[in-house]
Order: sequence, then C-alpha cells, then structure tokens
Amino acid sequence: MNKNTNIIKRFKGRRLLVIGDLVLDQYIKGSVSRISPEAPVPIVVQDESFYTPGGAANVANNLRSLGAEVVLVGKIGDDIEGGILKRELSKRSIQTGGVFVDQNMDTTFKTRIIAQHQQVVRVDRETPPTEKADNIKHKQILPFLRRRFTDFDAAIVSDYGKGMFDMGLMSQIHELALRHKVPVVVDPKLEDLRAYGQVSCITPNKKEAEAALKSISLEAHKALGMRSVSMDKKEDIAANGQALLSYLGIDSLLITLGEQGMYLFEHNKPPYPIPTRAREVFDVSGAGDTVISVFTLCMAAGADKRHAADIANDAAGVVVGKMGAVAIELEELKQAVASR
Repeated sequence: MNKNTNIIKRFKGRRLLVIGDLVLDQYIKGSVSRISPEAPVPIVVQDESFYTPGGAANVANNLRSLGAEVVLVGKIGDDIEGGILKRELSKRSIQTGGVFVDQNMDTTFKTRIIAQHQQVVRVDRETPPTEKADNIKHKQILPFLRRRFTDFDAAIVSDYGKGMFDMGLMSQIHELALRHKVPVVVDPKLEDLRAYGQVSCITPNKKEAEAALKSISLEAHKALGMRSVSMDKKEDIAANGQALLSYLGIDSLLITLGEQGMYLFEHNKPPYPIPTRAREVFDVSGAGDTVISVFTLCMAAGADKRHAADIANDAAGVVVGKMGAVAIELEELKQAVASR
C-alpha cells in the first residue's frame, strides 16, 4: 500500500471548517431541436432540474463526500433559495450551525442551462457587496468562530468575492489559527493576496496569480527578481511563483494552471511542477473547489504539501471530466491515485 493510499484512508473523521461565500447552484438539463421564432436563440426542452451547493458550500460538499466532518460558516438570505441551500446541505450531513440568515441580502443563486453537454447560458442573482457595517459577521459569525475554532484539524477560506471577507475578519481568523495551531488554506479572489494574512497556503489559479503579480509595485518586482507578470512559460512560472511566495511571506503557494497542471512553491525548496492528469475536459467549473478541498484534507490527514498537491491534482483530473461543479467521490479519488 503506497503513501498516498494511506493518506486517503485517514480522511474519515477529519474535522474541517469552511468559511466563505455560499451559493445555491441550479442545473436545468435538456435538449435543443429548434430555434425560437421570437429571437435567434435555441429552445431548450427541459428533461431534469436539480440543486447543488455552490461556492464555499461546494468546497464543504467535496470534503463531506470524501468522509470528513465539515462545519460550514457563511450567510444566506431570508428567501426560498436560502432554505433550499440549507436543505441540500443537511441532506449531505454538512453542519450548518454557522450558516446565518442576513435580512439585507439575497442568497447568491446561479442557474445553468445545459443542452447536449454544453452550457447554453448562466443566470446569476446576487446582492452586490456594500460598505455598510455587517452585523451578522460581527455579532454572529465571529462569536461562532471563537467558540468553535479549536474543534478543527484545518480551515478553508473560500472567497468568491461576494462580500464575506474583509481585513477585520481575516485578522480574526489568523489570530484564532495561530492560537489553536490550525492550518488555514485560502482560495483567493482579491488581487492583493497580502490581505489574507499569514495563512498556511493560498491557491490562486493562473488569472488570479497574474492579477496578484500586477498589483505589486515595480520596485518590489525588481527586488524580488520577477521576470514579468505572466504565468505562461515554465521559466516565468517558476521565477514569478517563487518571487510571489517571498513577497507574501506565507508558508506555501499552490498555483493551478489549467492544462499546464499545478505548481507548488515552498520556502527553501525548488518549485514543484505537477502535470495535469485530466484525460478529457468537459467543464472546469468547480475544479478549484476540489483542489483546495483535497489539498487541505490531505494535510489534515498528515500529508506533506507535495503529497497533498499530487492527490489534489488527481482529484481535479476527475472532476473536469464531468459536467458542472460536482463533488468528487472517495472511490473515484482512490482509483485516480491508484492509476497514477
């Protein structure tokens, strides 16, 4: 039995905290046989419709599917969609004691219409972030985190840019993580990655990593030896990733690069490239959620970051072969790791 298989065996019962922007995803699947006489658009005849947890809730769904115990923290609106999301989470045995109702927002809701394995259109409903004081965050979410943080083996910050995170919340998470020695991994949305503080790891995709490089001053570029703001060529990825890690001063950086796979950067170690293992790509939505879920769960199960990144890459190769943001199953991950 190899080391990766042993890591996966230790998933069951690991305790994970997921904090982030919660989304309800709806999928409407059907077929197209004609064009509308009203406008030059296809008519989709619906075959099925279903809901799944999205955003940070999809991260929690991936973890639970792999056997972890998961507590989800975030906000929903006082609406039908918020009720459906809580129902879907409960069906999956994801703990929702940290999911609070905010009367000043709508539950973020995404509807994808799919025909013949192609997404025809996506319709989003969300409440734009505001600068107003967030009473839910300060009076309910922060007290919940202070009470419960010691319960967890690791924590995930899943930022979808819907207004959940600010410097105040991140500083509190950082303080709690240090006090209780809980590793924190961040899936970012902000361009300035320093806003997430001294976390264990940040997992930007290519676009997010390039945006972070562009946000750094020219003086810092020169001091850190950055070659460019591009993550295209291997030599640029290696140099810029290492420089970005030094700039942030965090433990590690895991950059996902689509067809180029992933790169793991750690202090005092050479960059660790991991080639993509996707056999066929249908849909990349949700792949980032799978990567951060599996990477963090592996660390909670005792893996070093290189083994964790390898297994997370195997998981990503599975989910991009499916349509929609779908949680990876434990047996699927075992087979992917075994085949490698």
